[in-house]
This record gives sequence, structure tokens and C-alpha cells, in this order.
Amino acid sequence: MSLAVENHDSSADQRSRRSGGREARRALRSAPLADDIRPVRAGLEGGRFAPLSASDVDRIHEAVLTLLETVGFANAIPSCIEALKRVGATYGDDGRIRFPRALVLSTIKNAARNFTLHGQDPKHDMLIQGKRVHYGTAGAAVHLVDVEKREYRESLIQDIYDAARLVEGLDNIHFFQRPMVPRDIPDPLEMDLNTLYACVSGTSKHVGTSFTVRENVAPALEMLYEIAGGEENFRARPFVSNSNCFVVPPMKFAEDACGVLEACVDGGIPILLLSAGQAGATAPAAIAGAVVQAVAEVLAGLVYVNALKPGHPAIFGTWPFVSDLRTGAMSGGSAEQALLSAACAQMAQYYDLPGGSAAGMADSKLPDIQSGYEKGITNVMAGLSGLNLVYESAGMHASLLGFCLESLIIDNDMLGQCLRCVRGIEVSDEALSINTITEVCLNGPGHYLGNEQTLRLMQTEYFYPAVADRFSPKEWNEKGKPDLLGKAIAEKTRVLSERFPRHIPRALDDKLRARFGDLIKLPRSGMGG
Repeated sequence: MSLAVENHDSSADQRSRRSGGREARRALRSAPLADDIRPVRAGLEGGRFAPLSASDVDRIHEAVLTLLETVGFANAIPSCIEALKRVGATYGDDGRIRFPRALVLSTIKNAARNFTLHGQDPKHDMLIQGKRVHYGTAGAAVHLVDVEKREYRESLIQDIYDAARLVEGLDNIHFFQRPMVPRDIPDPLEMDLNTLYACVSGTSKHVGTSFTVRENVAPALEMLYEIAGGEENFRARPFVSNSNCFVVPPMKFAEDACGVLEACVDGGIPILLLSAGQAGATAPAAIAGAVVQAVAEVLAGLVYVNALKPGHPAIFGTWPFVSDLRTGAMSGGSAEQALLSAACAQMAQYYDLPGGSAAGMADSKLPDIQSGYEKGITNVMAGLSGLNLVYESAGMHASLLGFCLESLIIDNDMLGQCLRCVRGIEVSDEALSINTITEVCLNGPGHYLGNEQTLRLMQTEYFYPAVADRFSPKEWNEKGKPDLLGKAIAEKTRVLSERFPRHIPRALDDKLRARFGDLIKLPRSGMGG
């Protein structure tokens, strides 16, 4: 056989091996993975990043106990005062209610922990414990970002439903808390009820929502009990939690929100105890001081909830925000915000309480480079810190004033990368790869393409974005030079034209519409039927 023929045969064999390797990789890529071996998934353990030392955490804790015992809270409603006095809080002549440290410590010890936030579909259940990380939406944006027109318009009830539909199919967004308010529904009762209806109709994931006043909780509970198949079923698997701003920083109770909190606890709804002071405005400018105030405020709320119903599920929702001290404007995409959220995660872990805080709140007005780095920095640090529930992590812009549907799709990719960072590096005898390296180096072919280990790990060890661009410049040019935002627009359009969730059966939906009549404003046409 001639040398030319030998070289030809050798080249053909190499091409065949490369082709075979590519086909094998394609086959593996197309095969669905079991949830427990996917490269990223809900509930991965974080905690590798800790901005506070152990002594820092102890000092913050002592400062918190001092504030609760000496400064206390103003503006408690009568039922709140009664409940707190019953468990040992004191009500002073100055109208402030104070919390003895023994009461605070006892409450922390006996509070609910390691509980599940349920989805309507059990596959979306989230076990909230330790340093397990989950990303989701939240907020009260009053505008929707129209990226094609580069404009902001008022957000509508249809937008909330559309956002829920998108989140239903985005694997790295694990829960859906209402991200916008429907500006087309000004009546508070109709707004609360329609917001809830749009959320639970659009996604079978766990939903968070809020209520304006106590009286609006009862009809919402009636709706939830009906969807669950009865009150007992809902109480066993509550698939909605109440985002409750029970505090007006600094250190005052919010009267309407306290009424809502009491009604939700009574109705079996888990509570997100949300303290949202703004550093330099309604919280100290010192980052440590902002953490101290937030922790004190949320622990006061925890005592309140447990005074109403011991062991009721409540989330340690320390959400201190950052101000740009030159202007007073909120700066949700800042490095300081990332540090605050991570520090709050540490404090939740110190108390072994289920923790939730905010990240991903880009100051940028559009899904652009600024948005990318702001969201990436804050979200990955929250995840690395082991924050259980990362709220506002996707879709948000303009420091919580704008919400963007296309950003949900882009941010889902970004959160996948964050989760891969959270997962970290597994080191085992197999992962150290001594045998694999030996085989490749001593027995050929001198590379790891097509290697058994490579093929086996390519799907379980590596995360692959859905819309981000990894083409070579040549491939990118051949494909018409696609850009990320254009791909997100196309995907949003496709999903919203095709996905109309039916986890609430049509007959049950008809029953809800008959019961609540004109109160439900989301048209059937907007729901695909």
C-alpha cells in the first residue's frame, strides 16, 4: 500500500472518529437527563462565599438584640400589641413595643425551619433549608420594558400572566413572585385578586403575592382553597406565599400590612417577612448598620408571626437596598447590594432560618451590557453565599421600576451560569482523572475529544445556555450575525403564542369566573381561550 493511500486511510479514519464523536455527543445532548444529575437544578448547596467573619456575625447579632430590647417598634396595631404582649414583649408609654432578648432567642429556637414551599405541581416543590439556593422573580414594577421600541409603558394584568407563562418553562427560575402591578386595574381589591389569579393561572410553580388590606385576603383564600380542592388541601400544600412589608423602616410597623399578615397566618399562607430599608435613606449608610437594622426588623416580625401561630412558616426576608448617596436614587445593581444580600444570607444561616433576599435588580433600563454585569455580580454572590430564596433575580430593570419579558429568557441563561458556580467543583478519585490522563497520554490519541469520560460528563458537568451565543465568528456570520436580544424576542414571541397552561382545568376556571364574576379582568382571549 502506498504512503499516499495510507495517509488517505488514516485521515479518513480520523474524520470518521471525529464524526462518530460528534454524533455521540449530539445523541447525548438530545437525551433528557434525570433531575438529580442535571448540571444545574433547584436547591444546589451554596455557602462558599461569606463576606462576614464569625466575629462579625456575633457582633451583628448582639447589636440586633440590643436594638430590639431598647429601641423596639412604633405604630403597632392593637391586635399586634395584644399578641406580642401575650408572649412577653413590653409596651411602653412612648408607644413603642420592645422585645426582651430571651423572647427573641426563644422565638428563633422554636421557629419553623426546613419547610417546603409548594408548587401546584409537586415537581416544583422547594425544600427551604440550610444553604439550598433557589432563584425567582419578585417586585412591584409599574412599567413594562418594550425592548423593540426602547420605551417604557405601564404594566398590565396581561403582562403579569405572560410573565408567569414564560417562567413556567424556564428551568433556572424556580418560583414566581409577582414582578409587576397591573396599572389597568386601579381598584385595590380587583388588583389583588387579579394579580393572584394571573400568577396561579400562568404557572404551576410556587407563587408569591401581596395584598393591600386585610379585607382582600378572604376572597383570595376562597380562590386558593377552590383551586387546591379544599381548605385542608391548601393548608397541607400551600402553593402561594404572602410577600409582606410589615415594617416601615426604620423600626415601625406598617398598619395595613400587619392586618394582612394576621389574615394570611390565620388562612394558612406562608409569610415572607420583608424588611426593605434603603441604606443612607431609611437605613444606616454603613453596610453593617443596614444589615443590623434589617435583621432586627425581620426578627421582630418573626416574633409577631410566632405569637399569632407558633411554628407558622415564615421566611427571613432581609432586603436592605442601596442608595447612590450622590443622588439618593436606588442602586440595585451595585457591588454594595451584592455584599448586603450575601451578608443577610449569612445571618439567616447563623439563626438556621429560611432566608430570602434580593439580587438581580439592574439599574440599567434595558437588557444591555450594564444589565448583564449588574445582574451577574449580584446573583452569583447571592447564590455563592447560600441564600435560600433569591428574589427579583430575573427580568428587573431601572432599579425595580421596569420589568422586561425578554430579560426573563436572557436571565434564565445567566442564572444557569450562577447555579453552576454555586454547585462548585466535585473532587473525587474519578474526577481527579489519573486513569483518563494516563490512557490519553500513553495510549493515544493525545486529546480528550470522544473520550469515554468526556462523553459521560459533557451533559452532567457542564451547563449549556439556551440563547447565548457561542458560535465562532465564521459560524456567527454564516447564521446572519444573530444577537442575544433578537433571539430573546423571537423566543418570547414563540412561547407566548404557544404556551397556555392548563394546570387549572377549564371547568374549575369556569367555576372561578362564575364565582368572582366581573372581579376577574384577565380576558379569556389573553389566556388562549
